[in-house]
Amino acid sequence: MLAKDLHDETIFSFSERAPLPPSAERRHAPRHLTILRVGALVGEEGRELCLIRNISAGGLMAHVYSRHLSGEAVAIELKTNHQISGKVIWAEGSNIGVKFDAPIDVGEMLSSQAVLENGWRPRLPRIEVDRLATLRCGARIYGVNTRDISQGGVKIETDEPLDVGREVVLTLDKFRPVHGVVRWCAGGLAGIAFNQLIPFGELMAWLRDEPTH
Repeated sequence: MLAKDLHDETIFSFSERAPLPPSAERRHAPRHLTILRVGALVGEEGRELCLIRNISAGGLMAHVYSRHLSGEAVAIELKTNHQISGKVIWAEGSNIGVKFDAPIDVGEMLSSQAVLENGWRPRLPRIEVDRLATLRCGARIYGVNTRDISQGGVKIETDEPLDVGREVVLTLDKFRPVHGVVRWCAGGLAGIAFNQLIPFGELMAWLRDEPTH
């Protein structure tokens, strides 16, 4: 059953609240990073594998394959031989919400070498952002809004149509200018591929410095 779920995503957030149930979860929550993660859940009935759908500094949402009740004390294994203790705060269908006993450092978890060696390394993760930026196309400069960014590119919202194949320079607040090429443009949105990948550590450092809204 787990193999059939590998197309799904885990949403990472820097928020300190525990994730809400799927029926109430807001997709525009600040600064999401999406990759897949299979973890382990240790509960009253023992240890089981689970699919982690959403994780924040304050808790997580997991797809589980056994019954768990609100109030149950559990532990989550995100790294080998490292457990995070918490409590089930809601159960809805096959999903449960867990509030951690103490907030975790999501940035440290994603960037530490131990995590990378344990298979957590994101492959060009898409990070949802809502930040103003400037885009230089030749001699013209446009004000744009970023919708999401990865190591390899960015999606922007713009009032000006951009020519596919056009070389551009994107400048984000508190980040160095990044050179790229327009790959697509439609419906007020455009995709830009960077000429060089942004190092994961550098991107994470910028995201951690970004103010929350």
